Amino acid sequence: MSLSSNSLPNLPLVSIVMPSYNQALYLEKAIQSVLNQDYPNIEFFVVDGGSSDESVEIIRKYHKTHPDRLVWWVSEKDKGQADAINKGFKRAKGEIFAWLNSDDIYLDGAVNKAVKIFRNDPDLGFVYSNIKSIDKDGHVFNEITYDDWGVEDLMAFCILGQAGVFMRRDAFESVGGLDSSYDLLLDALLFMRIANRYKIRYINDFFAAARIHPEAKNISQAKKFGDEAFKIIEMMPNDDDFMDIYWKNRRRIHAGAYRLGAHYLLDGGDYVKSFNWYMKSLWHHPPTALKEFSRLVFALFSIFLPLDSIKREYLNRRAAKFAGEKYY
Repeated sequence: MSLSSNSLPNLPLVSIVMPSYNQALYLEKAIQSVLNQDYPNIEFFVVDGGSSDESVEIIRKYHKTHPDRLVWWVSEKDKGQADAINKGFKRAKGEIFAWLNSDDIYLDGAVNKAVKIFRNDPDLGFVYSNIKSIDKDGHVFNEITYDDWGVEDLMAFCILGQAGVFMRRDAFESVGGLDSSYDLLLDALLFMRIANRYKIRYINDFFAAARIHPEAKNISQAKKFGDEAFKIIEMMPNDDDFMDIYWKNRRRIHAGAYRLGAHYLLDGGDYVKSFNWYMKSLWHHPPTALKEFSRLVFALFSIFLPLDSIKREYLNRRAAKFAGEKYY
């Protein structure tokens, strides 16, 4: 599909979906970050899951003031995040797709940068950028950078920052959209499938900021990530997209799943299980496990020593590097 638009000649339409549920505390800033993009040809959909807080009032306000951009919204019960996002994209007319969770934000110029990359390479399935980490108040406390990864890396659970991903519509639809049977790694599975069929490209820039707060899934459901990774692995040997790559890389793939689980278990404070999973990752494929050597060591010593104060000091020093940098 060539990149064109019915409404603005030579400027492809970008469709952005925002799933949300009871995120009124952060929703307004997320919406503003889409509406304030300098790219002129955007259609924006907000799919609310029937929130009981002030979310609907916020959405209604911006739909009234920006009907040319926030073109449709709904507030009704859904079957989860994948269902909400798929529902939004079914209404989309754009040639480039993206979704932004309602506690994250786009940085200035993100959409414009992504579109330029797609226009220069019509074979790309998706592009992905680095991600800034912000706290509940919008203060930057970390930057997460990635690398030039391919399908083998993604299948080994090298996880992308979803907020920094923009996809070609054809690529999203060719793999059937998001699989609603997954709650936590639905984006990872989607990116694996697209990367198996299309070129992908890493952009060494920052398109978005992901907000880390106690209610975020990577905090509140930290212990479930590893289980969902192995759910994906279970289907790989019999899946046409993955079977050949799986059998050639199965030790690395299993190591990646254990490392991912260990990473989130450590964040969730389960030091014993985290260390156990890091060791399983090490046994399956040492280079994969050793990419998080410092976290492996921390998990080990945390079993025997009270290292929470050291962890807090490290996090405070890291955050100090970004002192004064704030987004909303």
